[in-house]
Amino acid sequence: MNLSTTQWTFPLGPFEKYQYNPILGPQGDTWESKDLFNPTAVEKDGKIFLLYRAEDHTGAGAWNGTSRIGLAISEDGIHFERHPEPVLVPTEPYEHPGGCEDPRVTRIGDTYYLTYSAFDGRSARLCLATSKDLYTWEKKGILFPEWMEGSDKVWSKSGAILPEPIHGRYIMYFGDTSIWIAYSEDLIHWTPIKEPVFAPSVDPKAFDSALIEPGPQPLLTEKGILLIYNAARKIAESEDPSFGKLRYSAGQVLLSKEDPSKVLKRTKTPFFVPGTHDEILGQVDNVVFVEGLATYKGVYYLYYGMADSKIGVAIYRP
Repeated sequence: MNLSTTQWTFPLGPFEKYQYNPILGPQGDTWESKDLFNPTAVEKDGKIFLLYRAEDHTGAGAWNGTSRIGLAISEDGIHFERHPEPVLVPTEPYEHPGGCEDPRVTRIGDTYYLTYSAFDGRSARLCLATSKDLYTWEKKGILFPEWMEGSDKVWSKSGAILPEPIHGRYIMYFGDTSIWIAYSEDLIHWTPIKEPVFAPSVDPKAFDSALIEPGPQPLLTEKGILLIYNAARKIAESEDPSFGKLRYSAGQVLLSKEDPSKVLKRTKTPFFVPGTHDEILGQVDNVVFVEGLATYKGVYYLYYGMADSKIGVAIYRP
């Protein structure tokens, strides 16, 4: 089932976490030995292909390990067989030493467009790569080289591309504080708009009061553009021992098809929150981070990072 042709409703769900999560975790003593998290997903040839972020043990405490993008394949949406080598590795100066992080994939025609964050240990830069088969990727470079020019460091992340063009242009939502929009006519060159589409909630108790950033690819529905987004709030003193740290969950927003920068509806409460042991304790505690959404035989699979350490799935059966 193609996500772009599915009749979606807002909000999407409910999603139920798979009882035997995590479905994937770190292994071995090389490129995916430390942590495995933040996967994106796409259906191809009757299978689900999962592209995930993997960290090794280099630089622990400095940049928390170099990241590479791995690939795993499933015939049921739950049990995955891993490709033995990473499919995207740091090769550019701006990708070292942190690596290639947090992939998000969109299929348009016969091409897969992958956004990822390149991290050099100080600055994050949103980058793009393309592929015909999900194994071999051609890097297209930094998407917004002048974004946040004049600040103390360059920082752009988390690009989610809508598969269908709107008024002749493709749409990308991006950002990891507020969420911004960028436009493209060729899917390679993008023009960002400086004003954010929407910002964190002003209520400090709201689940999305500290920061927001896009999740999987946006979905075009009859009523608008549906975007699942990740969010965080600061943990209250009454929730010790993590006072002052962030708690990540996920919400949904509906944007106008006529004006993709206009918010129509936004969930007031999260539809997805940390709750299990592996979501509460890990490299970063209290995190569910959603980046992958795919369908298989009419079932909806939502893939997410668990405390920046392992990978889980949640399922919605209409």
